[in-house]
Amino acid sequence: MEEDKTLSENPMFQEAWENVGELTKIHNPLFDQTLFLMGYDFSSNIYLIKGEYCSLIDPGNDYTAFMQMLDLGIPPPDIKKIALTHGHHDHAMGAIELVRGYRGYADRLAVEVFLHEAGPVELKEMLRHLGYQVTELKGGETINLSGFDFEVIHTPGHTIDGLCFYHAPTRSLFSGDTVLPLAMAEPDEKVAGGRLDHYFYSVRALMKMDIHHVLPGHGGISPNLGNWVVTETYDGLIKKKVGLETPFLQGASELAGEGLLEEALFYINKALAAEGENLEAQELKALVLNDLGRPQEALEAFDRVLAARPDQMQMFLGKGCALMGLGRYEESLSLFNEVLKNHPQSSEAQIYKGMALYLTGRLEEAMDLPAFQREFANRLKTELERLTQEKKSETGS
Repeated sequence: MEEDKTLSENPMFQEAWENVGELTKIHNPLFDQTLFLMGYDFSSNIYLIKGEYCSLIDPGNDYTAFMQMLDLGIPPPDIKKIALTHGHHDHAMGAIELVRGYRGYADRLAVEVFLHEAGPVELKEMLRHLGYQVTELKGGETINLSGFDFEVIHTPGHTIDGLCFYHAPTRSLFSGDTVLPLAMAEPDEKVAGGRLDHYFYSVRALMKMDIHHVLPGHGGISPNLGNWVVTETYDGLIKKKVGLETPFLQGASELAGEGLLEEALFYINKALAAEGENLEAQELKALVLNDLGRPQEALEAFDRVLAARPDQMQMFLGKGCALMGLGRYEESLSLFNEVLKNHPQSSEAQIYKGMALYLTGRLEEAMDLPAFQREFANRLKTELERLTQEKKSETGS
């Protein structure tokens, strides 16, 4: 994991357990009942939630953390639940230290550990051997920790088993290493199944949520900056993909070429924020919106481009497709006809016109278009071959 050296200079950096409510000056039941211990190189941040029993989100990898808990009047047997954001040692091995480090604790062990089903097999076996109740999660569940309900979000990318825990009433995300302030966790491809494309998917999902506070696996807590921290992580992932110095529009073209359309749109919008009248960016935005299945937004983008460049054939075709996506087939036909008037041999225009005719119930007219006829015949042949193969598989012949 790459971390910004300035984290240790953050005023929220602490070397002892601190109350989250006091630390952030935000008082609500969750924050007032949660203690935070800043991690370091070999141990993650640890969060302890108090209630009728105590719960840990990531027990870290530092036995001294639990010695300090004793000083606070919280003996290990008070801990009844542990939620792991992923199976890396710096986040998970504290669960082992709890049993190994405190004589007699194992004899009274009654702790449920939550982790993703794709978590390390060795870790799950070790936890069960020590007497823990291991509950494997998929994502989408709700778990209760010390009286507080958390939504479980599967966030693969850094590791295949990444989880975040979201507390909706306070709009707080316990993010593990998926989202970090002023840093970005690398995909652990060799050991833990991390993948950059999964990482994009996970952070995109988080960007759609209402996140005000991020309580990360490393670094200081980010109160009232949740959405910004998530967006900065997304930006960092894109930079990792296309290169730190790559211009926004060039990066967007590369991303679109690889099918990373949401990421391409993110970079297009950055290009337009820097230069709003960039017609090349507007053109690419219209095409990407079409491919994303957002025809109304695409239509508006095509209109902006065509107002400045009314002779762009590709924009006419794109606008026609957007109109088809909105069910406005007759309007789309007028655009395809306009293109074919100037480019009668355009296969692309013939195919799109044929699709519009077909969707209006005019198949015979559509089949008069050579390019559509070929496309229709090829697709029909492929579909018939698929159905024949399925039938053979069913009969075993």
